[in-house]
Amino acid sequence: MYRQDNRRYAPREVRLVRVAPHDRRAAARRKRDRKRIAIMLMTFLSLSAICLGIFYCVIDFVFFDLLAPEKAVVFAEENGEKTPQEILGEPEAVNTGDLVRLAEEAKPTIPLIAIDAGHGGEDDGCCRGDVHESHLNMELAERLSAKLQSMGYETLLIRPNHETQMSVEERVEKAETAGADIYVSIHQNACEEAEETVSGIETWYYGDREGSERLAQLVHNGAIEKTGAYDRDVRDTDELYVIRETSVPACLIETGFLSNSGERQALCSAEYQEKLAEGMAQGIDLFFHPKTMYLTFDDGPSEDNTTTVLDILKERGIHATFFVVGENVKKHPDIARRIVEEGHTIGVHCYNHDYKTLYKSVDSYLEDFQKACDAVYEATGVEVKLFRFPGGSVNAFNKTVYAEIIEKMTEKGYIYFDWNASLEDAAKNTTPEALVQNAVSSTLGRQKVVMLAHDIHYDTAQCLEELLNSFPEYEMKPLTPEVEPIQF
Repeated sequence: MYRQDNRRYAPREVRLVRVAPHDRRAAARRKRDRKRIAIMLMTFLSLSAICLGIFYCVIDFVFFDLLAPEKAVVFAEENGEKTPQEILGEPEAVNTGDLVRLAEEAKPTIPLIAIDAGHGGEDDGCCRGDVHESHLNMELAERLSAKLQSMGYETLLIRPNHETQMSVEERVEKAETAGADIYVSIHQNACEEAEETVSGIETWYYGDREGSERLAQLVHNGAIEKTGAYDRDVRDTDELYVIRETSVPACLIETGFLSNSGERQALCSAEYQEKLAEGMAQGIDLFFHPKTMYLTFDDGPSEDNTTTVLDILKERGIHATFFVVGENVKKHPDIARRIVEEGHTIGVHCYNHDYKTLYKSVDSYLEDFQKACDAVYEATGVEVKLFRFPGGSVNAFNKTVYAEIIEKMTEKGYIYFDWNASLEDAAKNTTPEALVQNAVSSTLGRQKVVMLAHDIHYDTAQCLEELLNSFPEYEMKPLTPEVEPIQF
C-alpha cells in the first residue's frame, strides 16, 4: 500500500478470529430466533382458525337461513314432486316423538300386580263371631302389597280400604284400566258349623286364560309352603267373574276356613298373615322370574313313546333336548327329523348302547360316536355339537378311559352334559306317579336343573303332562352350546 505522497505504509499484522460453531452467543441467538418463529406461527394459526370459524358461521347463516327456502323452491321446480331424500338417498330425520317412544321402550318394565281384597263395605263376606272376611282380606292384601313393593314390584289395591264397596265389574275394570299384568283375588272360606273341622287353602283359576293355571299353582304352592296349611289343591272354574273376565293371568285364593276355629285364630294373627303374604309374594315373583329347567330325553327315538312326548311338548309350546341313539335314528329317521323341525335340540348319546364295547377303549368310543353323528346328519342334516355319555361321564364301565375320552372330545369341539335331577325311569317296576315324585324330590329347589328322562319308556310318556305341571316355578328350555354344562 502506498500513501498519496507515494510513501509506502509500514505493513500491519491482521488477526482473523474464527467463530466456533458451539459459540454460546451464536447458540443463544439461534434459540431466540426459533422462539420468535414459533410464536409467530402459533399466532398465525390461531388467527386463521378464528377467521375460518367466522367464515363458516357466515356461510351457514347466509345459505341455510336466507337462501335455503329460495333454493328449495328451485329444487322443487327442477325435480317435480320428488323429495331430496328420494333423489339424494339421504335418510329422513327422526321424529322427536319417535325418539321419546324408543327411549321409553328401552326402559325395563316393572310388573303391576292387581291385588283384590274380596268383599268390602256393607258386604262382609263370611263371618264367624267378630271376625269378618272382608277385613281379613284387606289386611292380607295390604301385607302382600308391602311385600311385593319391597321386592321391586308395583301394586294396585283394587279395594283401597275397608269402607269401599265395589262390584265385580268395577274391580275388573279398575285392573284393566290400570294395565295390571296379573290379578290376584284374596278370599276366606267357610262351611256349615257341623263341618267346622274342614280346613286348608284352595286356589282357583280360569283354564281358558293363558298363564292363569301357572300363576294359581305358584301362589298356592307358596302359601302352602310358608304356612304348612292343608293343601286343598288348585282348581279350574268358569264361575268366578273376576278371574274369568280379566285379560291377564288371574287367580283367586281362599286362604283358610273361618268356620274352623283353629284356622280362624291363626288367620287373625299377624305372624300367620305374614307367612301367607310371604308365600303368595314368593309365588308371584317366580311367575315373573322363573328358574330354569332343561328337560332331556335319552335313548330314543321310539316310534310310540317319542311321538307321544313330542305331541305333548308341541301342545305346551315347550322345547327339550333329545340325546339319541344312532341305531334308533336309523330305524326312525322321520321322528329324528321331527325332533329338529319342531325346534328341539338333538344331541348324540351313542350308536350302540353296549357299555362293554363302547368303553373298551378310547378309539372304540370315538368310532361309535362318529357313527352316531353320521346317522343323525344323514337323517336331519344337523351337525351335532352336544352329547351325553351312556351312564354319565363317569361310570363303572369307563373309569380307565373317561378322562382321555373327555380330552379328545373337547379338542374336537364337542360339549357333554350330565344331569342333576332325574325321573329314575330307567329303573324296573316304576309307575308314572313314582317317576314324577322322583323328579320333584331330586330338583332340590335348584336355580338351574338338567332333568334326565328316557323317551323310550312308556311310563315316561304317560307321566309327562303331570311332570310339566309339577314345575310351575321353572321355565323349560332346550340345551345349546352356550349353556354352561352340568358335568359330574
